[in-house]
Amino acid sequence: MTLSTVSCMRTVSQAERVTMVSEREPITNRLLLSLPPATLARLTPEMELIRTESGAVIDHVNGLIQHLYFVNRGIISMVKVMRDGRSVEVGAIGLEGITDSNALFGVDVAITETMVQVPGSALKISRTFLSRELERDRDLRRMMERYWRFAFGQLAQTAACNRLHTLEERCCRWLLTSHDSALADSFPLTHEFLATMLGTTRSSVSLTAKVLHRAGYIDYVRGIITIVDRAGLEETSCECYAETTAEMNRLFGPETQPSG
Repeated sequence: MTLSTVSCMRTVSQAERVTMVSEREPITNRLLLSLPPATLARLTPEMELIRTESGAVIDHVNGLIQHLYFVNRGIISMVKVMRDGRSVEVGAIGLEGITDSNALFGVDVAITETMVQVPGSALKISRTFLSRELERDRDLRRMMERYWRFAFGQLAQTAACNRLHTLEERCCRWLLTSHDSALADSFPLTHEFLATMLGTTRSSVSLTAKVLHRAGYIDYVRGIITIVDRAGLEETSCECYAETTAEMNRLFGPETQPSG
């Protein structure tokens, strides 16, 4: 499965591309929205708005990283695949993030498999260009430094969460995070895919989903999850969701209105 561009196939000028990103879909990525207007205006012509489809692999383990992706809608996951084929999500990137940010430290290859968890869109940018801008633009560098702090904190939080919290608590956390970045109450999700993200079996996920459905928190029909009672999910979720959200708001400010 591959990623596809949202923009038209015809060649466009730099000025047109600034408009296209804005008109076709407003910028909702919180990293980009936290930048000064002058910095964002310089980055925008270099970004390409693409559609991200569920299950699409952006980077394979040990593959050369040539582009980075600011998530604009949906969730992109960092997945660790074991020798026996089992896999588990070790990090999730939503509206607050960018893929493979370690590449800006000079890491040439991907250390995890990066794949689309919840479909949506992303803004694709050249790693070389962004690295160059990082060196010259203090505001961009400070923004990335804040993001690196958040990303590493999230990895630590996820490691503790996977070890200490119940499947039901972790499932609620995952659904809340996905709801935030999907920008919709309903989004595609299979039990098999959720099992991969949570590092458990499909049957265990199915049982947990039934519990949440009976509680009135979610609906699930033909691969589509609908969040019905968000407050119920928040009450059942472990502390990790609230802590991660609070840290995100502290570093990047409260959620901002989309640009465009």
